[in-house]
Amino acid sequence: MSLPGLLRVIHDTLDVDAVVIACFDDTGLDAARCLTDKPVVGIGEAAYHMASMIANKFSVVTTLARSVPALEHNLHRHGLWARCARVRSSEVAVLELEEPGSNAYARISAEIGHAIRDDRAEAIVLGCAGMTDLADRLAGEHGVPVLDGVSCAVSLCESMVRLKLHTSRFGGYAPVPQRKLCFA
Repeated sequence: MSLPGLLRVIHDTLDVDAVVIACFDDTGLDAARCLTDKPVVGIGEAAYHMASMIANKFSVVTTLARSVPALEHNLHRHGLWARCARVRSSEVAVLELEEPGSNAYARISAEIGHAIRDDRAEAIVLGCAGMTDLADRLAGEHGVPVLDGVSCAVSLCESMVRLKLHTSRFGGYAPVPQRKLCFA
């Protein structure tokens, strides 16, 4: 439901070096890449790729079970399904992450413990932008790398800008003719 607004913002924002799609299911990633030649990086995509470079197997710990199929689809799409041991849900609603006194942290931590023990995960990818602030604490608690997609995506964008990389305008990310754009 957020896609038209997201695309409108990207289309109307010219003075940026890169774009981070800060929703873990990488909503509108391909469409966004068709709108700009600036690097566009999704936080899910970024975290999966970085995890695959520091661990043989990683598990994803996300919020609600309804997210699992979309994340599994994206792992296949990015060619990283074989590196992912499992996508797990902590059954923590996004807004619970901000509620003082909620047991969201404990539920996420418990799911990470299961991923390490049962999946034999060597790294954990946090499957929600709202979990960003938990990564360091969870890594210290569990003794494995815990990746937050926001930091991964921002770091990749910084590197791409520094390397003067841009999104290809040929093939799949060719620009959409202006007359065919509709942000209803």
